[in-house]
Amino acid sequence: MNVDLRILRYDPESPSLTSAAKPAPAAGERAARAAESSGRPSAPPKPHWVTYQVEVDPMDRVLDLLIKVKAEQDGSLSFRRSCGHGICGSDAMLINNRNRLACRIRVDQLGKKISVAPLPGLPVVKDLVVEMSGFFGKYRSVKPYLINDQPEPERERLQSAGDRARYDDTTKCILCAACTTACPSFWARPEYVGPAAIVQAHRFIFDSRDEGAAERLEILADENGVWRCRTIFNCVDACPRGINITRAILEVSGAIVGRRG
Repeated sequence: MNVDLRILRYDPESPSLTSAAKPAPAAGERAARAAESSGRPSAPPKPHWVTYQVEVDPMDRVLDLLIKVKAEQDGSLSFRRSCGHGICGSDAMLINNRNRLACRIRVDQLGKKISVAPLPGLPVVKDLVVEMSGFFGKYRSVKPYLINDQPEPERERLQSAGDRARYDDTTKCILCAACTTACPSFWARPEYVGPAAIVQAHRFIFDSRDEGAAERLEILADENGVWRCRTIFNCVDACPRGINITRAILEVSGAIVGRRG
């Protein structure tokens, strides 16, 4: 079957395009020289939709389509991918207006018209590649690692199955940024630490072996911490791992209140 694959392209080295066909490099160079000789500055590049006709199987994933376009139609297309099995989180994109992993969503789930854009709310580097340094900076800010100053045991730090179950849900996060970039609170205030960072903090705050909960709760009690959440549930809908993110945020905010009380 054939599908129309619309991709939001952004190439800082190319003029804005409105169709799938790109001008020959010589034409682009002539246009640039003409603009330079006329004294007019070149127009800043803008995002633009490009539509590709792709022959697919209904069980193909969107990632398969992107790879096919890059291999057969337009080698300049840029996107991130790695494992291809929903574990690494690198290929999160806005697919048919919802944040999803390109390696998990299939053609038969989307239909014959598929749109792909970069994750919203983050700076675009090129095409579907977004700048993730700010996202990971917030992740690091909540100290997402075990803090325990007690002498190391000979083998391991033990905990009961019940203690492990307490934070099991939040261990599933793959840091794809789908939840954070689906959050209106993050769109309105980019300083907000975001759902993903809170989920990562939750994983250690409620770990019985950890001794750093007070530090993390103090960090998340900031004006750009958990109180920015408006319980809209977009994050839950966007999470490809099925984490109940809003519940985790409420548990963290409850721990902050309990600590103060």
